[in-house]
Amino acid sequence: MLYVLAEQLDFPGILNLIRYISFRAGAASATALLIGLLLGPSFIRWLRAKQGKGQPIRADGPQSHLAKRGTPTMGGLLILISVIISVLLWMDLTSPFVWACLLVLGGFGAIGFLDDYDKVKKAHSAGLSGKMRLILEFAIAGFATWLMLGYSGTNLHLPFIQGPVIDLGWFYIAFGAFVIVAFGNAVNLTDGLDGLATMPVIIAAMAFTLIAYLVGNVKFAEYLGIPHVTGAGDLTVLLLAIIGAGLAFLWFNAPPAAVFMGDTGSLALGGALGAVAVATHHEFVLAIIGGLFVLEAVSVIVQVFWFKRFGKRIFKMAPIHHHFEHLGWSEPTVVIRFWIIAFVLALAGLSTLKLR
Repeated sequence: MLYVLAEQLDFPGILNLIRYISFRAGAASATALLIGLLLGPSFIRWLRAKQGKGQPIRADGPQSHLAKRGTPTMGGLLILISVIISVLLWMDLTSPFVWACLLVLGGFGAIGFLDDYDKVKKAHSAGLSGKMRLILEFAIAGFATWLMLGYSGTNLHLPFIQGPVIDLGWFYIAFGAFVIVAFGNAVNLTDGLDGLATMPVIIAAMAFTLIAYLVGNVKFAEYLGIPHVTGAGDLTVLLLAIIGAGLAFLWFNAPPAAVFMGDTGSLALGGALGAVAVATHHEFVLAIIGGLFVLEAVSVIVQVFWFKRFGKRIFKMAPIHHHFEHLGWSEPTVVIRFWIIAFVLALAGLSTLKLR
């Protein structure tokens, strides 16, 4: 919005700063952080008053979690409000990639909100049916991928390999939708401990901020041998807004959490990161940078498969962060060690930019 205004005025004086993506991205991050910190206390009080008993706690989970009863959920709404307002203020309104990613962010956030609302209303941890969730998620993700196709192309790129591997054509819509839905749900599964999902999302967003900037710059893209996508640089505005909003939320979500992110936030943030990966053609790099989320999702898949096939459990409890809790690790120990893993994986993912 401010970019359009400054453009109409021909970027006079100090408004010339708005011309630069780096300035708008930094401003979006600061705006999201400020909105989150200012709205947080009153927003949490409102959630607590509306929800009463807060998010239902699984009876079969670690006993230490029972002390969290009464903590309100749907805190992801605070993140979404902060991100959307700041992005609309500082983005180039003509950017199809930012609009597509905002569609995923808002759409997945709405699905997560319905799921959280159902859990709170029924005082049960089940929420919406898995089938209904997946139908809605694939519809939104497929449409968002289709919106980006005309601007980013349909070539598939792999880490460590220079140039496109294959042109997927219209099949890219199904591939892109799968990436977005899979990563959205992977982040959702990770969100089980105070701060566990928030910081790895911030770390992944930081890594993709660099990737989006490089992919959007033709000189850097050619030098590194990575795909060049015209206009992808504006995704840095969205990513840095996510970082700012995430840091603000972490202020209130740090142990002991005053509010839970809920599916409203985790599903939306995971889906948005997946959409950014599709826009920049770094879907497989996302699996490395977001390897912690992949590990959490795989632990659930393996646990369910093994139990149905052999009647036994591989892990004491899935997702895998609960397994370590059952082994005796304290919650802060699990969270901080998983943060370290997320940081190392982000560095590993970024290394693929040069090793091609």
